[in-house]
Amino acid sequence: MRVLFASWAWRTHFFNMVPLAWALHTAGHEVRVAGEPELVDAITGAGLTAVPVGSAETLKEKVARAQEEGVFPSAEEWEEIGPKVLELAHLPEEKLTWEQLAWKYRVLLVPKARIKNDSMVGDLVALCRSWGPDLVVWDSLTHAAPVAAATSGAAHARVLTTTDVEVGLRRNFLRMRDLAPPRAREDPMAEWLGELAGRYGAEFSEELITGHFTIDQLPESFRQESDLLYASLRYVPYNDPSVVPRWLSEPVRAPRVLMTLGMSSRDWTALESLSAEQVQETLDAVADLDIELVVTLPAEFSEKLERVPANTRVVEFVPLDAVIPSCSAVIRHGGVGGLNGSLLHGVPQLQIGSKVPDPDVKRRCLRAARAGDLLEPDEVSGPAIREALVRLLEDPAYRAGAQRLRREVLAQPTPNELVPELERLAARFRTEPPAQLH
Repeated sequence: MRVLFASWAWRTHFFNMVPLAWALHTAGHEVRVAGEPELVDAITGAGLTAVPVGSAETLKEKVARAQEEGVFPSAEEWEEIGPKVLELAHLPEEKLTWEQLAWKYRVLLVPKARIKNDSMVGDLVALCRSWGPDLVVWDSLTHAAPVAAATSGAAHARVLTTTDVEVGLRRNFLRMRDLAPPRAREDPMAEWLGELAGRYGAEFSEELITGHFTIDQLPESFRQESDLLYASLRYVPYNDPSVVPRWLSEPVRAPRVLMTLGMSSRDWTALESLSAEQVQETLDAVADLDIELVVTLPAEFSEKLERVPANTRVVEFVPLDAVIPSCSAVIRHGGVGGLNGSLLHGVPQLQIGSKVPDPDVKRRCLRAARAGDLLEPDEVSGPAIREALVRLLEDPAYRAGAQRLRREVLAQPTPNELVPELERLAARFRTEPPAQLH
């Protein structure tokens, strides 16, 4: 079987698929990974075969050009719409009005998707037609990949990096659209994907948004109600080539707490979960606790700190799968590694990041399992983080809840165990290419 993985140029989204790519490779299947030139070093660094697709522009350059062309909100416009975006992200999808849902697709989701996908689609279509993959496995934001799969008859699977926010959003959008006055009805996502697919002789279908099936690495208790076909997969960490620091082999002398704000802020300051002032306030607020606080910060960020308490170790990077097992709690920004790593190792977690698409879902799931909590943006402060952290450390119910979720994670198939199911699903959904493309 030939399997093509595809991801836009965001390393952590690609990292999320590496263990599955290797499982298919070691099972004897041909595996290639398509990504923009900006991602090629990360692909080959993982020991996988890369196929560059799309323009040589970096993601930053694409965003800047889209802003100049008026396709994406400018920095000045973000000053105005940013609070609205944040507000919508923290509302349950079922509470959004039709006007809010349509605005979200028109102003935010589709422009972001175009930036990530438009330059890739032509090369991906050519690759699928020439190489003929049986299965295309695509990161959930890489919609150019299912378009290419549709033009070649390949089965295709969407891989989630977080909770499946798309399924609830799309369901409510379509329901509200059908209730709207005819003149007010619009579907920016279908219009964009339909235009892309139409260029190459294919048609729009909802599968271009949700895949023939979806590979989900979160516990089933995090899954929203849906009639979609899911394949559960146990999360296996991959951090890029990395080194375990010597200090991790030393005895843990106090409860260890990891505070990770993610790698995105290294290159995108707009994605910072906390400002330097908020980090400093947090360090000061927990300075008297009997803990070992490990904080991961880029060097240019940590240089802004005025003081580092005696119970705190600031490092630029540490492999999350190496440090989380030794932790009693994790404070995280909402990304893939911190969430899934904490679930995998049964560690209570506190999410403080607001720059993610699904805070409401994660908050409900963590609280329902009594495995952690999430602070709303207006709740985040040093004292509030201290209070929540103390609660996670002192109440044994949180450790018990996190351990229950760990057992749920460990019950999922490993990447190697999932391979036979992917073979079966690929055979089920694979078709002949559209007649006009022969």
